Amino acid sequence: MNKNDFNEGLLGFLDASPTSFHVTQNMSGMFENAGFIKLNELDKWELEYGNKYFVTRNDSSIIAFTYTKDSAYTMVGAHTDSPNLKLKPNPVTKEHGLVKFEVEPYGGLLLNPWFDRDLSLAGRVSYLNSNDELKDAFINVKKAIATIPSLAIHLDDKANKDRSVNKQTDMCPVLTTSDDFEFDEFLKWQLSKQEILDIKELYASELSFYDTQKASFIGLNNDFCASARLDNLLSCYVGMLSICSVDVTKPMLFIASDHEEVGSESTSGAGGSFLENTLRRIYSDYDEYIQMIRTSILISCDNAHAVHPNYPSKHDKNHAPHINKGCVIKVNSNQRYASNSKTISKFMRIASSLNEPIQQFVTRSDMGCGSTIGPITATRLGIETLDVGLPTLGMHSIRELCGSDDAHSLYKILLGFSK
Repeated sequence: MNKNDFNEGLLGFLDASPTSFHVTQNMSGMFENAGFIKLNELDKWELEYGNKYFVTRNDSSIIAFTYTKDSAYTMVGAHTDSPNLKLKPNPVTKEHGLVKFEVEPYGGLLLNPWFDRDLSLAGRVSYLNSNDELKDAFINVKKAIATIPSLAIHLDDKANKDRSVNKQTDMCPVLTTSDDFEFDEFLKWQLSKQEILDIKELYASELSFYDTQKASFIGLNNDFCASARLDNLLSCYVGMLSICSVDVTKPMLFIASDHEEVGSESTSGAGGSFLENTLRRIYSDYDEYIQMIRTSILISCDNAHAVHPNYPSKHDKNHAPHINKGCVIKVNSNQRYASNSKTISKFMRIASSLNEPIQQFVTRSDMGCGSTIGPITATRLGIETLDVGLPTLGMHSIRELCGSDDAHSLYKILLGFSK
């Protein structure tokens, strides 16, 4: 796949995936179109060599794999979630002539960029039908239905000096001036657009706000891709296309887990049992399972901090990645990243053979370091692991920035592992 087609598909994937539920749904569709067979965790699996499969958990995490006699797997890991504003269970507040929603920040998001944006709502809704069956449905309003207005500078003389944001009182999106707004009726209306009319009772929902501005190329020469949720849908897209592009005889696995932004400790997070459960079902013999683990490699793909041109002192000058200069190998002596000399060397050899550039990132010794699924998965499984990422600016903002060359370069390197 050439770079232009790759990047055009990336923009479409970003726009179609406002929540981890939609990310997983869209990847499931991609895998089905590519000939992967869907598995259900509740069923007994009867796997056949030469086939490729995928399975989901909680509608928000997904694993896809080829099933081969060669057990030395290349595994690619990413995460489906991104920092956002999640709706509280009883969200509606009516006061001062307006209706607003109460929200809770999810993950370590930058709050200030969420002001004065055109916001929509998406996620999962659970309900009871007339047969007393519990059902789930995904909704995506798509239309801009809310905004979080800034306080005018006339009323805040510190706005450009030392403004702070209160997560409880300052971040409530405004919806309407209509005092007759009812949340349950709003949800039923959204479900009716999917011809879901048999709703006896609404029970629970997991809904998130997102910016309606579309992903786009920007820069004088389309140097950049700007979008919400680049962290980490960028890696999801690269990993998804990589496993869809390899020959079915090549051992490859792709996992995209939920809840990385809040620590991965959940049934569908990297700290949970999803990957281990799946691998143990593929390899029921314990010796064969251990042999597979010890001959395989996990490449944990999460975004990397590109050096900011206005804040270069925030980087170690010898380990400051540049946008459009290649994939970044992430190293941390305290094991916040799982890379070691062996796994780094394997990655470097493949990249070098393809003439693809790579960079190194080590955080400043006097600054904290972010975490990834890499060390978590390495600890749980005992698999050799490497942490890599694509250089990004504005990480955890409502709109992030990456290079238009780097994702395609990582895609080619990942394919190189299956040659």
